[in-house]
Amino acid sequence: MKKKDSIITIHMVSSIDGMIAKNDNSISWFETTDNYEKGVSGQEPVEFLKTIDCYIMGARTYEHALELSKLYGWAYGDTPTIVVTNKKLPIERQNIELYAGDLTQLVNDRLKPNYKNIWLAGGASLTKDFIRLHLADEIRLSILPIILGDGKPFFDQIGQEQALHLKDVTAYKNGMVELWYEIRKN
Repeated sequence: MKKKDSIITIHMVSSIDGMIAKNDNSISWFETTDNYEKGVSGQEPVEFLKTIDCYIMGARTYEHALELSKLYGWAYGDTPTIVVTNKKLPIERQNIELYAGDLTQLVNDRLKPNYKNIWLAGGASLTKDFIRLHLADEIRLSILPIILGDGKPFFDQIGQEQALHLKDVTAYKNGMVELWYEIRKN
């Protein structure tokens, strides 16, 4: 039995030209000095993160998060985190689990029965699989006010058309714009 109203959200931060990372994986471009007067202040990050019940990510995103955690701490807190990989990766926290197997089975048998608010936090390859298999319910794309010109694209060769429905748009004081789409199930 699926948890009532269980939602899988693909979340990504990108540049305006659709890049989610520089080729060297640096994230200094996440810090924006832009100021948009009509923008809103964002929800307190700590409070917002408490609404997420489970994270899913690919191996490269996990490895990158581990590197960043040395400087900034583990961004995902104690929330259950499932890393989809065939690699043997270090597990540094009790709430992290490695998963190698069928994604549809993972979603239907493990995630949706146990969690309400599930966030796919990266990367592009896993996002592509979730869209192709119709496993995600929505996309929340946070676009920062920068053109990187080169890097790793968010949507790269998905290979199929996917209709979306705009649920909301929010412009923030720092110039970031969040687009929130429902993925239409055909």
